[in-house]
Amino acid sequence: MSPEETPETPETPDTEPEATAAEEAPKRRRRSRKKAEEPTEVAAELSSDDADEEDADETPEDVEAEEAAADVMLEADAEAEGETEEEAEADAEADEEALADLEPVDEEEAEAPAPSRRRRRRGAAAESEEAEAPPQAPAPAPSRRRRGSAERRDVVVRAQAKYVRSSARKARLVCDHIRGKSVEEARAILAHTSRAVARDWSKLLESAVANAENNHELVGEDLYVKAVHADEGPTIRRFRPRAMGRATRIRKRTSHLTILLTPKD
Repeated sequence: MSPEETPETPETPDTEPEATAAEEAPKRRRRSRKKAEEPTEVAAELSSDDADEEDADETPEDVEAEEAAADVMLEADAEAEGETEEEAEADAEADEEALADLEPVDEEEAEAPAPSRRRRRRGAAAESEEAEAPPQAPAPAPSRRRRGSAERRDVVVRAQAKYVRSSARKARLVCDHIRGKSVEEARAILAHTSRAVARDWSKLLESAVANAENNHELVGEDLYVKAVHADEGPTIRRFRPRAMGRATRIRKRTSHLTILLTPKD
């Protein structure tokens, strides 16, 4: 080596910056804690100041109002306690009455749980209502309907003859004589009537009397003709030859006869 050349010294590592960073970290944490504590202290001071101001603002009137409200609350509590005591006494009396009225029960019924207070109150209320309600009159027994004269008067016996080979006009001329007459009078009138349809009316009258006697257990002599009428039936058409090759229509009319009988008053 030449005297001019100097030996190179080894470089030392830079450890100082790392040490400073490690020292600064706890300092930052302390600062953040101090900053967090400062707002809480300020808030506590403000709240204490507000409370002092409110205590200073209160007046004697406000104090009297608060005392009156407290008295009212105490009275309400006392009344509620009194009501509960009265209800308890009423429940006890109702229980004693119910036990006195009950008959000796079996072991199985005795083991059953006691009814709740609500059920007891309802039972006591129902008993009081029954005691206050006036006694009702017993309902009349249903009467059996008997066949009397009133029911027999309402009976109407009907008889009808259809497709009688007579016109309705000729049949009405006869039935007008027997309307409202008794059975005996109608028989006599029809027997002395000279028209051919009178025989059909006589047969129909006898049929109505038989219906009344057999079906309704009525007496024929006690009946009268309540209603009688003749309605038109279908017309049978026939033709008859006439002069010069012509044909004339022949109408053979029919009718429906009806008689209604009912007992006399």
